[in-house]
Amino acid sequence: MEQEYDIIVLGTGLKECILSGLMTLSGKKVLHIDKNPYYGGESASISPLEELYKKFKTPGPPKSMGRGKEWNVDLISKFFLSTDLMGMFDKRRFKKLLLFALNFDIRNPRTHHDVDPHKTTTRELFHRYDLGLDVIEFIGHAIALHNSESYLDRPCVETISRIRLYSDSLSCRNTSPYLYPLYGLGEIPQGFARLNAEYGGTFLLNRAVDEIVMDSGKVKAVKSEGKLFHCKQLICDPSYVPNRVRKVGRVVRAICFLNHPVKHTHDVSSCQIIIPQTQLNRKSDIYISVVSFAHNVASDGMYIATVSTTAETTNPEKELQPGLELLEPIVHKFVSVSNLLVPNEDGKKSQIFVSRSYDATNHFETECEDIKDMYQRLTGTELSFAGSRHQSHNSDDD
Repeated sequence: MEQEYDIIVLGTGLKECILSGLMTLSGKKVLHIDKNPYYGGESASISPLEELYKKFKTPGPPKSMGRGKEWNVDLISKFFLSTDLMGMFDKRRFKKLLLFALNFDIRNPRTHHDVDPHKTTTRELFHRYDLGLDVIEFIGHAIALHNSESYLDRPCVETISRIRLYSDSLSCRNTSPYLYPLYGLGEIPQGFARLNAEYGGTFLLNRAVDEIVMDSGKVKAVKSEGKLFHCKQLICDPSYVPNRVRKVGRVVRAICFLNHPVKHTHDVSSCQIIIPQTQLNRKSDIYISVVSFAHNVASDGMYIATVSTTAETTNPEKELQPGLELLEPIVHKFVSVSNLLVPNEDGKKSQIFVSRSYDATNHFETECEDIKDMYQRLTGTELSFAGSRHQSHNSDDD
């Protein structure tokens, strides 16, 4: 095995695999190392079901859960915007705002209608359309996917862009703006890993990382099981460099198994529920994502619901109760509390680029922003998907 690489990537989480694939596509020589025997890291899908019970040190599973290999349980459940809350589109005032957002062009002042997108706040924009509090909550948290009320006092251009993204995504899928892969989210990092390997990337799973070797404050190599692999840049998740990250909060999650669809959802096989913070007198929203046997992640007739939020008290599990009540009865529940970690520095001096840990939201918007930010710091250029499409060397199916 070669021991000189342009980039070494530690961890096979979604963000690490996407960046690794992009670097390989651009012609970089990439080595990917993971201390785990599976892909996905913090965002892995656990299968068979017995492994999930082992992870949470819980006896089981009971025979009533079906065959273990039929389950693929996301440790962190999120949906992708694809670039039945739509009843709100019938609201006349909201429709006017929507038409404004869809016709808005930052480069064409004629579409601004006397709104300065960089000075007019979102609160002022909503007031201009005389929107009620319920509609504002719906737009801000379910469509624009803001996770706090601070967006109301920021320039409205951000919220307008988010409304456009939601609408464009909805037009792609007709029934929902979200995408979710069959067999769980763990399929996505594996897909990017295959892309990486197809273009010459090298993978080492179930391999311990002994040391990150530095020279004059800059990364020089990674020592793994006694072997030294040299690199110019390093990408990794926070677990590999605990001395280079800091804690900014905690996230509490409950993975719940149900033998029924969620009430008042028209018996759909999947759904997303967001409980706005203002309805609960909290600082953070509560997020619920539901998938099921229809997505090949559970035994026939079973559903997997994940409830998550940013912990604000010393009793995080209790904070999930408003979300858990919507899911009753619950067959089994697995609760975890994890630290929300962010890098201490931008990596430009050390050439070590660390991803943020996953937040409580049930969508990937914050993760996409992290990927774009890391890519810009890695390469000095903005990430553009134009020209990134590829034709598989091995198959007609792309």
